[in-house]
This record gives sequence, C-alpha cells and structure tokens, in this order.
Amino acid sequence: MTRHHPDSLTLMEYSAGNLSEPHALCIRLHLDKCPHCRSRVDTLDSLGAVMMEEQPKVSVSESIFDNILSRIDSEPATEPDRPAAPRMGPLQKLLGEDLNGLPWKRQLGDVSVLDISEKFPGQGEQVVLQKLAAGGKAPAHTHRGNETTIVLQGAFADQNGVFNQWDFVVLNEQDEHKPVAVGCEDCITLSVLSAPVKLTGAFTRLLNPFIR
Repeated sequence: MTRHHPDSLTLMEYSAGNLSEPHALCIRLHLDKCPHCRSRVDTLDSLGAVMMEEQPKVSVSESIFDNILSRIDSEPATEPDRPAAPRMGPLQKLLGEDLNGLPWKRQLGDVSVLDISEKFPGQGEQVVLQKLAAGGKAPAHTHRGNETTIVLQGAFADQNGVFNQWDFVVLNEQDEHKPVAVGCEDCITLSVLSAPVKLTGAFTRLLNPFIR
C-alpha cells in the first residue's frame, strides 16, 4: 500500500494538464496503484468540468483554488469504479521491455542508472531510471534543483522514512539523504530532475564535476 502521495497542488496541475510529460508519467504510474489519489483526481476533474461549464456565467473568486484544495483534502478516499491499469503499463509502453532487461550502466558502488531523457524530446529535464542493489547504499547527496521520484520496484529508506513500491517522493535543494535499499530485491526508481544531484560524501564529492 502506498504511503507517500503527490500533494494536492501537484494533482491539480496534473488534472489541468499543466505538468511536463515526464512528471505526468510519474503521476500516472502512482495513480494506477493508488485509489486514494485516483479519487482525488476524479474530484478535480469533475470540479474542473463544472468550472468550465459555468465560466461564462460566474466570476471566479481569488480564494476558489484554496477552497478546492481544502475540499479535496477533507473528502474521504473512495475506490473509483474503474479497474487499475496493468502493472507498469505506461512505462513498459515507453521502454518496450521489462525493467530487469534494460541495459543498466553501473554508476557508483551499488547504483546503476539508465538515462531515458531522449524519450522526452524538448522537455528540458533529465529523466533517469535508477537501480539500487538489494541491501545496497547510495552515496550521500543533495540536489541542485527539484527531483520527483516514484518507486517502481522494491523499497528504500532514508532519514525521512521507508518508501515502498509506487510511493511518490519530491526533493529539492534543502534535502540531503543517503538511500538504502531494504528488502530482498533491487530498488528501482524513476526520477525527473531539473538539475544534477550534488554528492556530499568526503570522497564522492570529488566526482561532482563528472556528474551530468
């Protein structure tokens, strides 16, 4: 069961079609397995349709978006009347094969990566699959910009808690962490970065000039 979700503003941007393609993919993957967030997006879609229908007749107050966010957060989650999409459907369609069959490239220690940014031309963001070997540790690092991540397989833990399959994580320049893969399988994540990470370890930080 997912425990870490996109915030209300992000879901509103997704419903309105304002997210970049890579960020929207992260949201879709989360929604496929999270009835709570699917219910919230359904509510947003319905409210958006009503607002569009009523737009010529009413004026929109400055506080309407705050009211919508409060309404979404206060409503109980309900299971929508639609089946969840097949596991990994959107990503498999993009990559054309299973995650474990991808041409992973060893980066540092227990971490392997696959940059798939070229599949999102013109987006201006780095889109990367990352695999942390079971029981392995990623180098300590912070971020030069925003990083949006969804866990596709396995789980990892850091000082903020444990993040399981389909959990959604957003980090920025204020966050420094050293993820550890927990459980008996490799942890695979999909991340969208506005700027490269910054290694902070005593020795690994010397590699920062070589990190894209």
